[in-house]
Amino acid sequence: MSSEVAIKVSGLGKCYHIYDKPHDRLLQMLRRGRKQYYREFWALRNVSFELKKAETVGIVGRNGSGKSTLLQLICGLLNPTEGNVHTSGRIAALLELGSGFNPDFTGRENVFLNAAVLGLSEAEIKARFDQIAAFADIGDFLDQPVKSYSSGMSARLGFAVAINVDPDILVVDEALAVGDEAFQRKCFARIGALRAGGTTVLFVSHSGATVVELCDRAILIDRGESILISDPKLVIAKYQRLAYAPPARQEQVRRAILAMHEDEAGTAAPFSREDDAEDDEVGQAGDNDAPERMPGKHEASAYYDKNLVPASTVSYTPNGAVIDNIRILDKTGATVNIITSGQTYRYCYEVRFTHAACAVYFGMVLKTISGFEIGGMGSHEVSDAEPYIAGGSVVRVTFWFRNMLRPGIYFANAGAYSYAMENQQVLHRIIDAHMFRVIAAPSMRWNLSGVVDISSPPRCHLDIVTDAVPVPSDHDEMQERRVTT
Repeated sequence: MSSEVAIKVSGLGKCYHIYDKPHDRLLQMLRRGRKQYYREFWALRNVSFELKKAETVGIVGRNGSGKSTLLQLICGLLNPTEGNVHTSGRIAALLELGSGFNPDFTGRENVFLNAAVLGLSEAEIKARFDQIAAFADIGDFLDQPVKSYSSGMSARLGFAVAINVDPDILVVDEALAVGDEAFQRKCFARIGALRAGGTTVLFVSHSGATVVELCDRAILIDRGESILISDPKLVIAKYQRLAYAPPARQEQVRRAILAMHEDEAGTAAPFSREDDAEDDEVGQAGDNDAPERMPGKHEASAYYDKNLVPASTVSYTPNGAVIDNIRILDKTGATVNIITSGQTYRYCYEVRFTHAACAVYFGMVLKTISGFEIGGMGSHEVSDAEPYIAGGSVVRVTFWFRNMLRPGIYFANAGAYSYAMENQQVLHRIIDAHMFRVIAAPSMRWNLSGVVDISSPPRCHLDIVTDAVPVPSDHDEMQERRVTT
């Protein structure tokens, strides 16, 4: 293996034997070679790639695709059924919460145990202990049994040990998702420092934005195979296409990814804006699951995909108002949920007031697929809220925004609020009320940092469609009516 290669995986596969009945396992042992009492399940098969030193590579794929099995084989925790793995240098791994910890030992004792397993001497552990404790930042719990820890505390301690043993290779399996935002930021900063120092980083993540931001390359695993190894933007685009494809079209999408041209090194061709447009051709005319309007190969126009529906919607209990008819409209007034970068759209919803309310305002928030809040808009300043809306009224809320999001999946919230008597009341709120996908326009600026260009100011407009009761002239009467309702 070349001195510049940190990890080399060649024809790697892992097969498990599945027995229908417990006693079949014994029969297989007694009659080996005469009859097979098990079914083969290949969790991983024919996976090959190389990682250079100081390279950061993300692994993405649907649940059950074989990502964690691959990491365990690389770390030597599993023996491969076929193929082989070669690694160069010390490996520090954080594969699952509390992995390598004895639940009956204290955190302090587990630091010494885990660091010793990773190859540090007792003197080295003592010299680094204060650094580990400071990074984990779990206070007096360091001297409590690990079995009393929350999942976040276990992740903190495990990661603190892993990154303070000066690893040549750092392997992380989605373990950081449980930490709070401040801790996650600290972890990513530390990973950046390790990368700068020459550490090879290999990690599994479901966050496309994180993979694109941190990684030099990405690997898409599906059904135990590595079906794409390439630029992170391209891999994430294909992964999201595969993950959100309706069941009837998943095999077609998968074949399209597998059919992509690969160079001699097994790495897919560089990212092309046409690749995303080609994805949209997977649903051909006559396919019952295809979107109602599909752009051509070289188009980047908005359209509506009936299959793009959020599964994480949470609706608060209505408190005098009900939000409904949530949608995004393009400049022609058509309902869309596949939108193009650089174009102006309207995010709309209607609010039906079951009771009168005063000092009313409305809001929306956009979030990434990981839940990160990109930003939001409010219809009014609190001091300038809508003075009074009668019971039975319907208000159509429209937020204009110029879409400068990078390609990817996003979610939008919707909310109606009252600030009567100087106390905010949630009249109705829906989390992840709407889901939409952004596709790249040919003129999109790819040198943007972050996920959004904030150069365009948004605006909002309200239409009171129906008004069941005249607006009272006396402001005190308005507040009294709101309180009593």
